[in-house]
Amino acid sequence: MRKEIYNITGMSCSACSARIEKVVGRMPGVEQLSVNLLKNSMTITYDEQQLQSDKITAKIAALGFGASLKNQPQRQTPTPQAEDEALALRRRFTYSLIFALPLFYISMGRMYSWPLPEILSGEANALINALTQMLLTLPVLILGRSYFQHGFANLLRRAPNMDSLIALGSSASFIYGLYIIYKMTWLLGHGQLQAAVHTSHHLYFESAAMIVTLITLGKFLEARAKKKTSAAITGLMQLTPKTALVERHGLQGEIPLEEVINGDILIVKAGASVPADGIILEGYGSVDESAITGESLPVDKGVNAKVIGGTINKNGYFKMQVTAVGENTALARIISLVDEATSSKAPIARLADKISGIFVPVVILISVLTAIYWLLSGAGSEFAFTTAVSVLVISCPCALGLATPTAIMVGTGKGATGGILIKSAAALETTHSIDTIILDKTGTITQGKPEITDIIPCSVSENELLSMAAALEKLSEHALGAPIINAAADRKLSLPQACNYHLLPGQGITATINGKTCYGGNQLLMDSAGIDTSLLQQQAQELAQNGKTPLFFAHDNQLLGLIAVADTVKATSTTAIDQLQQMGLAVIMVTGDNEITAQAIGRNTHIKQVISGVLPEDKEKIVRQLQEQGHKVAMVGDGINDAPALTRADVGIAIGTGTDIAIEAADIVLMKSDLQDVPKAISLSKAVIKNIKENLFWAFFYNAIGIPVAAGLFYSSFGLLLDPMLAAAAMSCSSVSVVSNALRLRNFKFN
Repeated sequence: MRKEIYNITGMSCSACSARIEKVVGRMPGVEQLSVNLLKNSMTITYDEQQLQSDKITAKIAALGFGASLKNQPQRQTPTPQAEDEALALRRRFTYSLIFALPLFYISMGRMYSWPLPEILSGEANALINALTQMLLTLPVLILGRSYFQHGFANLLRRAPNMDSLIALGSSASFIYGLYIIYKMTWLLGHGQLQAAVHTSHHLYFESAAMIVTLITLGKFLEARAKKKTSAAITGLMQLTPKTALVERHGLQGEIPLEEVINGDILIVKAGASVPADGIILEGYGSVDESAITGESLPVDKGVNAKVIGGTINKNGYFKMQVTAVGENTALARIISLVDEATSSKAPIARLADKISGIFVPVVILISVLTAIYWLLSGAGSEFAFTTAVSVLVISCPCALGLATPTAIMVGTGKGATGGILIKSAAALETTHSIDTIILDKTGTITQGKPEITDIIPCSVSENELLSMAAALEKLSEHALGAPIINAAADRKLSLPQACNYHLLPGQGITATINGKTCYGGNQLLMDSAGIDTSLLQQQAQELAQNGKTPLFFAHDNQLLGLIAVADTVKATSTTAIDQLQQMGLAVIMVTGDNEITAQAIGRNTHIKQVISGVLPEDKEKIVRQLQEQGHKVAMVGDGINDAPALTRADVGIAIGTGTDIAIEAADIVLMKSDLQDVPKAISLSKAVIKNIKENLFWAFFYNAIGIPVAAGLFYSSFGLLLDPMLAAAAMSCSSVSVVSNALRLRNFKFN
């Protein structure tokens, strides 16, 4: 399967995007397809054996839209498409206004006796006034010619869209105005001056011009607001510096970032941005990673520490070796994930798509029926014409198409700045509805690496016990040995020489140190060696009940003491679990660890339901069973063993420090590896869904209220009627209000 992103031109409303999705989605080999009106893009996954790129672009072109493959390297600054669009629309609106304002004044001046030049005032100059209005209208229509080009083209293809409604409404107004001029000319030619003057009051040139001008204003405000929705992504893309200070062959020099390769030695001074991903070779730095992880405090980095491209070295000086450049950096992957998420489509968007696909043809039908009804009722052709045009203009479904993608883009960007990477719009939507959270233990709730918690000597000093234990464990590759060795190193203890090493699986290790046979391991090893541990039995049992692993150490049948090792709970895990339970979610810990340790961790973190001793496939089975019971399940994990469950869950959440497989399988990635980001992600999802529902409500509300008013439904009872110009203004307001409401998500606070 091949995945591609296309830039799409010519889309004006959700009817356009729905049309492309419907037609292209039916092409053989298409697996997935999503068209984003906000970003003017299309993401498609297809079988290369059945379909090629040129056929896709040709099919889109046949629909009346432009399509080109998006090929933009991640390290480059994004093309300011939204800014260019806003600039072009502002110019078009300004030039249109230059002609529309005097046109409006002249047309209204005759009706309300506003002062006019002598050549345009009086009954004798009625035809000159009408011709002047026509000449002022023409430049506005030429400036807005794209509405007519796209609108009528799509109408002929039997796929009408927003531009079709605008084109029909403004063209009808202009053509009606031309008809009035011809009628005036005929009346004047037959000496009917008063009739010609009366007829001139029914010109609709100002409606044609103002419709186009106000629609352009709405599109300009919409484009300016759309630019703000992608601010988070743009900010991320601008983090990486353009140059890097490199050391090659003993010489230092500044080179363009594009020339940096894996293995290069880079120098990062205080205040400078880290150019690429890498490992510190020498020196020290206090690195601001807030743009990547959302963590506000700088992180101290020393030798062998990993650094991420795009972060800022606040203090210090270090040399680093590059491990990833370009699209392989963590920042590039983050940008790619966020961009992919904003290009995808949430399930809730399908509602708007289904409606938009049939909305425009229905509106045209309503407009025609409105005109016929008022003509038959004897209201007159002018009234029938006005209502029909108003229905066309106010009904543009632009707001429907923008309701979901604007909120998704702002919400995903907000998550990214907080260290929460949401891979798809579907994941963002689903997260708000989960009712059950399954947590892995190791690396998720706990640190993921054992640490010494207790040192209890009985016949030697604490340092002597630790020194002998480290000498034994140095010969072992067991995970429990690492913290003992590290603790001895931290205390700068000298280790005796060990020989005759033997590993006893499931028990521990033996070796000879200073001519004595030494032992290190569990109770089974002590029992087999005939060593009495009764002196420390009570402490050992208490430690085990608290989830710690007691390791006994002895030599020549003499007990020296015990060292307890445990995978400690992260500082924020208990708080996060409490927050999840306060949100009404069921929290379950599922682990492959033994029951005693698992229950101890559960007690310490306030988890009521603990399932221990499970295999990787068992985790997936547990998720499936909960789903069959009707639960919406989120799985949080970090290891390879969690990948099946992460994939099966309604929402898979991976810890940022976890394995690549787990991160790949997940829907959401927590960059700070902090469980507190899980309730934050849920809260963000709820805020986004609430915003989308508000947007959809207002989009539907405008049309539900506007169409009946425009059609004259309330005219007989209340005298309410909507002028085409006011209809155009209302339509533009609906789109702007939806985008503006979505922008409120930028103020969302992670509690």
